Amino acid sequence: MISAIVIITTGIFIATACALLGTFLVLRKMAMMSDAISHAILPGLVLGYFLAQGPNLLAGFAGAALAAVITVAVVEALQNTRKVGGESAIGIVFPAMFALGTFIVSKYFANVHIDTDAVLFGNIEFASLDLLEIGGRSVGPQALWLGGLLVILNLGFVGLLFKELKLATFDPGLATALGFSPVFIHYALMTIVSVTTVGAFTAVGSVLVVALMIVPAAAAYLLTDDLKRMIIYAVLIGALSAVVGFFVALALDASVAGSMAMMTGVCFLLALLFSPAHGLVAKARRLERQRFKVAMDNLLVHLFNHTQQRGEEHEAEVAHLSTELRWKPEFAQAIIRQGTSNGLVQRINGHLALTEQGQRQAQVLEQG
Repeated sequence: MISAIVIITTGIFIATACALLGTFLVLRKMAMMSDAISHAILPGLVLGYFLAQGPNLLAGFAGAALAAVITVAVVEALQNTRKVGGESAIGIVFPAMFALGTFIVSKYFANVHIDTDAVLFGNIEFASLDLLEIGGRSVGPQALWLGGLLVILNLGFVGLLFKELKLATFDPGLATALGFSPVFIHYALMTIVSVTTVGAFTAVGSVLVVALMIVPAAAAYLLTDDLKRMIIYAVLIGALSAVVGFFVALALDASVAGSMAMMTGVCFLLALLFSPAHGLVAKARRLERQRFKVAMDNLLVHLFNHTQQRGEEHEAEVAHLSTELRWKPEFAQAIIRQGTSNGLVQRINGHLALTEQGQRQAQVLEQG
């Protein structure tokens, strides 16, 4: 029971910390930066191992954070040359950093075992067993403390610099005019992203870090156009994915981190389908309503021109409409039903006639 609580709470903490920053990465179209950082920290981990002469959390964290900052700086330097685009720069730098780390490991640390599953999926299942000791006394699970500190750090960062982050994200020119430095804000954000990625990486692995950093924010982007709400929605989606993912993993006897990552994808799919403003279902409904509106306008204008002005009664025959307007019979019947229910047309002995309301609307369409 305690183990489950620790795992779920750790997942919620990491999801919250990642979503707070992931929102700005998505808005800045830098979603792949977290993926780049999570791969590029390998040389830093190796450096920390070398300096500490063995596994050491603090040394590994410091080395990984340094490698992450170097990755961001090199990516920015490549982008500033104007010769390489943003995604291309990321695609150049992080494989190079990862390859460098792999080379160093294979050359100088071949006897060191690296658990690739732990790197990819993390060890969140054992979060309650990895305890933090201070002065020889255990103060609780290390991942829990790390996740909580990341939440506090990122909440403070976003809270203190919210106005500056918003301006620099949406209008860098205005931010400069108002005395803010978009460059400083960008590097501050990238530094916090680097620290968060490295810290979360040690607890939940590469796959879940990238998923929690980007997918909840991308889902929230589909649900609202308000930045504050987007951040809140991203945090809630990330936390929900962590909780539901744990119970899915428990039920299916699967990887907890993998299940949490999968649930972020499920949440994004639901947002993509059912978002009130941007969802595919809502767009399909709007298109269908627009289709019916255009068809109804065509029907009103057709009846007005042929029956009210020219007296061509045969043009008002229900059977004739499908051929004249090139509608399928079932679609024609649906339009007629809608027109009668809206009080625009009426059936008279197999013919259609405009009501007074229908005539007025047809005249407006003709004049417009």
